[in-house]
Amino acid sequence: MRQINEVAAERDAMHTIVELTSAFEGIASMHISQIKDQVQNSELFFAELWKIYRQLRVDELFRFGRGQSTAKVINKELMILITSEGGLSGDIDEKLVNLALSHYNKDKNDIVVVGRHGATRLTQSRVPYIASFRLPERDRNINVTPLALQVQKYRSTTVFYQSYISLMRQDVKSIELGSAVTQRGKTVAEGQEIISELTYIFEPSTYEVVDYLERSMMQITLSEVILESKLAQYASRFKAMSAARDKADESYDDLKILYSRAQRHQKDERLKEVINGLRKATV
Repeated sequence: MRQINEVAAERDAMHTIVELTSAFEGIASMHISQIKDQVQNSELFFAELWKIYRQLRVDELFRFGRGQSTAKVINKELMILITSEGGLSGDIDEKLVNLALSHYNKDKNDIVVVGRHGATRLTQSRVPYIASFRLPERDRNINVTPLALQVQKYRSTTVFYQSYISLMRQDVKSIELGSAVTQRGKTVAEGQEIISELTYIFEPSTYEVVDYLERSMMQITLSEVILESKLAQYASRFKAMSAARDKADESYDDLKILYSRAQRHQKDERLKEVINGLRKATV
């Protein structure tokens, strides 16, 4: 029989693990709720911008806000990989990188990676990338300007990201950024107010306003993709912590039973010693 002190120490340690995993599970759940609210608010803002934009643009092309730029566009497809910073990320980053690499052609693609885990994975695979960024720690006011500047340099951009399906299920997806923005716009209902050069004065010019709206909607879409990736990561952590808490609970219950048995065994041994001592005393 194990020493009762050892069992007690192990029981207390397991109880601490139960409390920690419960706390991490609660934190992940809180972040999930906050990010869902963020995405809903950004969708409303996007809809308002699109109502203005669709009445001002002169054709169906989405130019990523570079309409007035004279800089030469790189005739390649930019691939943006949004991964985690590492730790508790499971195998979903591995799936994402594998999906991206299955589409990668060094002569046709350049890569920008968000998240230290993805950068490490690409380095291990000896796949070059032109820039890397840390995954934003905050879930609000995410600055995607550096990413947007990279997007504006290229003919087209595909984003690979982690998708939240449910608390217990996450997947990896890819979207072509320009098409994604345009498709989102098609779901926006028509506004009542007519916005045109006849009813409004646009400064410095209508073209500048259109460029600004395109940049804004592109940044909103990039922010939402990052938020969804973070949502999937939090859900993955929630799932991992939930499983760890259940396992820790089982171990804690087993150790409580083992401790009770050790206590009873210790009492039985002491009782035997007392009885044997009394027998010897009466002989």
